[in-house]
Amino acid sequence: MPHIGIKMLKGRTEEQKKKLAAALAKTLAEELKCSQNYVTCTIEDFTAQEWQDVFREEITDKQDKVYKKAEYDPKDLL
Repeated sequence: MPHIGIKMLKGRTEEQKKKLAAALAKTLAEELKCSQNYVTCTIEDFTAQEWQDVFREEITDKQDKVYKKAEYDPKDLL
């Protein structure tokens, strides 16, 4: 273990998602000095409307766990 969970707007292809997951897993394994065999990755897609709730629950409500802050207002996506 570690696990990477990605939540993003809909619109990327399966190929893009697989490429992203592989790149993130490689980087994570390098940074944490562990084998990629232990890394898992999930990707969840959301509409701009659904993202409003996800943003609040995952980012706004968890400020103490967010290590890279958003530089946009999610309402701008609507």
